[in-house]
Amino acid sequence: MERLPGFRDFYPEPLPHTDVWSADARSYIFSKWRQMAMRYGFREYDGPPLESLELFTTKSGAEIVAQLYNFQDKGGREVALRPEMTPTLARMVAAHERNYKKPIKWFAIPQLFRYERQQKGRLREHFQFNADIIGESSPAADAEIIALLVDTLRSFGLGTEDFQVRLSSRQAWAEFYKLHKGDPSREYEFYQAVDKLERESPENTRKKLESLGVSYDEVTAFLQTAKPSADLAPILENLSARGLMEFVKVDFAVIRGLAYYTGVVFEAFDRKGEFRAIAGGGRYDNLVRVISGGKVNLPALGFGMGDVVLFELLRARQKLPVFKSSLNGYCAIEDEKLYGPSLSLVQQLRDAGLHVDYSFIPGKLDKQLKRALELGASWIVWLEGGGETGPTAKLRNLHTREERRLPISGIIEAVKEFPDK
Repeated sequence: MERLPGFRDFYPEPLPHTDVWSADARSYIFSKWRQMAMRYGFREYDGPPLESLELFTTKSGAEIVAQLYNFQDKGGREVALRPEMTPTLARMVAAHERNYKKPIKWFAIPQLFRYERQQKGRLREHFQFNADIIGESSPAADAEIIALLVDTLRSFGLGTEDFQVRLSSRQAWAEFYKLHKGDPSREYEFYQAVDKLERESPENTRKKLESLGVSYDEVTAFLQTAKPSADLAPILENLSARGLMEFVKVDFAVIRGLAYYTGVVFEAFDRKGEFRAIAGGGRYDNLVRVISGGKVNLPALGFGMGDVVLFELLRARQKLPVFKSSLNGYCAIEDEKLYGPSLSLVQQLRDAGLHVDYSFIPGKLDKQLKRALELGASWIVWLEGGGETGPTAKLRNLHTREERRLPISGIIEAVKEFPDK
């Protein structure tokens, strides 16, 4: 029986096949995400993977249904697997925002699902690092989110030669559209046309813009100016004070296709142009109000960074570490009579915080030694003797082959002297 198309199996390294994903790499990416978010003072939250279908149609319109895993549950409710985390966050904040001081700085690492055509860097499920600030309208919050994005990518060893964050403004484009007397009822169509400028032919884009009453040449001229708008200037000043401006560029070609963005938007791109956008986000000041039916009105902004493109980028840039077993040691059991004392030793070692495995069945030492080496252990220990004085321990360093006998009580201190893996 095979897995469903667009979904992944995660195996421990070494991987058995090129068609599977590394569980060790996933853990590594998650740990970096968590460490950096917490360094910036963000708190972790989560929500259910299954939500009311209305939550997503309220935010994105009925057209999103074609992209969802949605169905009617046994209670007759229309539900969907979450395609993104922001609507869930808006629902959660709207329900209990009075219990939290503002600004709220939260992050999550959800698994998300979309029923759509598979492409390079885009599957039907992925994990995503979401970081959001709720209840703060200051440009300093926008700079904080962008700085977190930059520092997260830097934490993986990526530099200015690897990625760039392109910064834009929905507000600047709204002013442009109004100045050029575009049809107000079709403003979102205009944003979508600009969003696809780099992916569609100039002829197609020209036709779309002309149907909206906007000149293609005027749009391209606006893009080429790249002059920071009033809402971008303080953000750039903030990032400059942090010494992060070398990672950021004003680029009005970034507009983000999602309808709920209201102000500053941004995307992180691979400098060599080999992959899809690494991350993207922006300000969505109206979403909490929309989700709450007008009961709660809080400004908000955030970004999402998927694991699929990030993994591919790290692998291409050779930034992934070599993943080895986390096992410190192995306890061999030769003598059936020493099975109980050996289990006691294993428990003591684990209680001391060491990663230890052991032989479920007593057997020959050579066979268990081979198993310890296969598991990547640094040392092996086994008990010998007994009688009135009780058993003693034999400890062997599997790197140096040094071997010594010592009392069981001295094992923990002895193995702590071994270098970390």
